[in-house]
Amino acid sequence: MLVGALITFLVVILILYLVNLLPLDGRAKQIVRVVVIILGVISLLKYIAVF
Repeated sequence: MLVGALITFLVVILILYLVNLLPLDGRAKQIVRVVVIILGVISLLKYIAVF
């Protein structure tokens, strides 16, 4: 359980880093960051067995 949550957290951090490297405007980057963070939080909540 803890390993899965840690892997999910690391994947979210990696995706956020890669989004920063993309040549998008600020608004699009912000939208993508919010979506990635929301999906990451939902995935972490699944590992904690909230859902």
